[in-house]
Amino acid sequence: MRFWWVNQNQTFGQEFRGGYLWSPKRKSNGHRNPFYETMREVAPGDLVFSFADTRIRAFGVVTSHAYENPKPEEFGAAGRNWGDVGWRVDVAWQEVYTEVRPVQWMEVLRPLLPPKYSPLLPDGRGVQSIYLTELPELLALQLAHLVGSEAEAIARSESVADLGASGAQAQHPELVLWEEHLRRTIEDDSSIPPTDRESLVIARRGQGLFRARVQLFEQRCRVTGVDRAEHLRASHCKPWRDSSNEERLDGENGLLLTPSIDHLFDRGFVSFRRDGRLLVSPVAHKASLERMGVATDREVDVGEFSSGQARYLEFHRDQVFLQSDLRR
Repeated sequence: MRFWWVNQNQTFGQEFRGGYLWSPKRKSNGHRNPFYETMREVAPGDLVFSFADTRIRAFGVVTSHAYENPKPEEFGAAGRNWGDVGWRVDVAWQEVYTEVRPVQWMEVLRPLLPPKYSPLLPDGRGVQSIYLTELPELLALQLAHLVGSEAEAIARSESVADLGASGAQAQHPELVLWEEHLRRTIEDDSSIPPTDRESLVIARRGQGLFRARVQLFEQRCRVTGVDRAEHLRASHCKPWRDSSNEERLDGENGLLLTPSIDHLFDRGFVSFRRDGRLLVSPVAHKASLERMGVATDREVDVGEFSSGQARYLEFHRDQVFLQSDLRR
C-alpha cells in the first residue's frame, strides 16, 4: 500500500460525489507537471487523503489504476485552462466528519514532512501548486490517526484483500462511454463513405482492414512468440480513441499480441522502448505478469520496430504506460 495527498480546493465536491480523482496530463503551457504524473503511479488498495478548504475533507481507497478520460463535464468553469483529456483514478471516498486542520497539529506533523514535494508548509498551510503527492508512511499513519479509527484501520492494513479492492478490473465504464461516443460520431459522419465507416468502427476491436495491415508488419506476439493467427489480437499502439481516422487504420500503429499481453499493453502495464526492450510498469502485479508469460526478473528484447511503429510507441509510453516521468 502507498499513501497519497490530494489538493481538491476547486473540485472536491465533484470528485467526492463522483468517486474519482481527475487531473490534466499537462500544465496549460504544455509542460509536464510532476503532480499530474503521479496519477500514473497510483494503484488499487492505496489510501488517499483529500485536502480542501484548509482541512482534510475525506479519505478513500483507490479502486483502479489511472486511465485516460475526458475532463468531467461537472467541473464547469473549474479548470478552464486544463486540457480536455486527462488521467482519472477511481476512489471509494468516505467523508471525514471530525474537523482535522493540519495547522493545529503541526508540532506532531512537522517532523514527519518529507524534504521534497511536501503537501504542507512548516506552518501548516497547504502547498497549492501540488495536486497529488505521495506521503511517507509515518506521516500517513499520523494523519489517519487524527482522521479517525476507520482511516487508521485501513492505513495499518497489510494487503489489498483487507480493503476489498481488486486488482482485476473490467473495462472502465467511463472509458466505454467515451469510446461509444466516438463510435457514434463516426457512424453518423456522412462525409465518410459507408465502407470506410465500417472499417474504422471494427478497427476499434482490432479487426478487418486494420488487422490485415498490421499483419504486413507483424507475424507473432512480440512477448510470447505465439504465431497462430487465431490466438492473436491486433492491438493499437496509439489507442483507437486517441487516433485520427488515418491512424486508426495504419498498420504501423499496431502489434499482434496474445489476449493477455494485449490486455497488459492496452491498460499500460507494459510498453516497449524504441530499441525493442520490454518495459514493465512499477504498479503491475509481477506475479500475475509471470503467469501471463512476461519475465519481470530480467531484461527482455522483443526485436526492432519500424520507424512508424516507433513513433506510435512513443505515444504509448508517454500517454498510456503507467509510469510517471519522475521515474524515467
